[in-house]
Amino acid sequence: MKQIVKKIITTLLTLVIVSFLLFLAFELIPGDPARAKLGTDATPEQLAALRAQMGLDRPLMERYVTWLFAFFTGDFGTSYSYSMPVREMILDKLPITITLTVMAFFLMIVISVPLAVFMAKHEGGIADSVFSGLNQVIMAVPSFFSGILLTLVFGVVLKLFVPGDFVSYDVNAGKFFAYLFFPAVAIALPKTAMAVKMLRSSLLAEMKHDYVRTAYSRGNDISGVLYGHVLKNAFLPVLTFFGMALADIFTGSIVVEKVFNIPGLGRILMTSISNRDYPVVEAIIMMMALVVIVTNLCVDLIYRKIDPRITVE
Repeated sequence: MKQIVKKIITTLLTLVIVSFLLFLAFELIPGDPARAKLGTDATPEQLAALRAQMGLDRPLMERYVTWLFAFFTGDFGTSYSYSMPVREMILDKLPITITLTVMAFFLMIVISVPLAVFMAKHEGGIADSVFSGLNQVIMAVPSFFSGILLTLVFGVVLKLFVPGDFVSYDVNAGKFFAYLFFPAVAIALPKTAMAVKMLRSSLLAEMKHDYVRTAYSRGNDISGVLYGHVLKNAFLPVLTFFGMALADIFTGSIVVEKVFNIPGLGRILMTSISNRDYPVVEAIIMMMALVVIVTNLCVDLIYRKIDPRITVE
């Protein structure tokens, strides 16, 4: 119990540190949000009045503490550009990004697990060598570049979808999921390659243990041993990777959305960066950091629950 409390406290401290560095970074970036909103023709009096309205005339630490407490109570402030609550803007786009994240994570699981088992089953064979080579290539390709290639091949050449022709889930759910398939593939590809490599190595390491010989002596073939005995034990060492992959997929979704012109968090993030709409940018980046840190915490707690030896160590 003491270890869990310590881990939670460490997580909260990490969030506070990340939030302060994020807030400070936007404070140090050149540019004035008030001038960006009013334009270059604004008078000093107009700028001063707007800065006071935005709260930019207050000391840094006062603004940071106010923003931090407001963030954790669900108040993300008001957008400079749209003059509307940031929370409403995020909640409007969040279902799209979450759906894309879940689809990409699902694809990673359903592809990586059977492929890793297949490669471990045929270790040293031609198929294993070919897939290992492809894995190295796919891991080196960023998701946004994969998205560009998929758009070119399946959208422009094969015309399996119309690039940019996004359909909202409240208009046509079928077309909504169909359009998100290729972005999900682009996001899942590099993570799938990493998962296959790690799980294959873990499977091969487990195959050397004594219980595997016992399983063979009971009449199991290699598929029965791999799926019935080895896989569940091999999955534990890579559990942390799968947890962090989920967090990375969420952040990667925001980047790939721009490539496929998906109106999720990625679009308003890029637009807000261009407009110096700091409340929106800070809220989205803080949310991304929160997902990564909390996911890491949850994976660690699950890992300790599954393997109590971690607590002792």
